[in-house]
Amino acid sequence: MTMAFSRILRATAGTSAIAVLLAAGVAHSTATRHLDRPAILAATAAQEAFPDADYGVDPMVTGPTSASFKIQQAQAGCDKAVWPSVPLDCYPDR
Repeated sequence: MTMAFSRILRATAGTSAIAVLLAAGVAHSTATRHLDRPAILAATAAQEAFPDADYGVDPMVTGPTSASFKIQQAQAGCDKAVWPSVPLDCYPDR
C-alpha cells in the first residue's frame, strides 16, 4: 500500500512540476509578445538605390572622376558618410 501511494505521489509531483514550468513559459511568452517594438524604419535613398547590398555600398570611387564630381562629393560630405546614411551624390551616375 505504501509503495503504491509513493508511486502516485511521485507521478503527481512530477506532473505538477511540468505543469508549473509550462504555465510559466506560456505566461512569459504572452507577456513578451505585446511589448512595444520599434517601428520598421523607412529605407534611405542609398538602400533603395542598392537593394541587394545587405552590408552597404562603399561610396569611395576608385576610378577617374571629374573635378565637378569631386566637388559634389565634398559638398555632400561623402568622406564622413556611414551606411545607410550615404547621400546619393556620393555615387557616380546617380
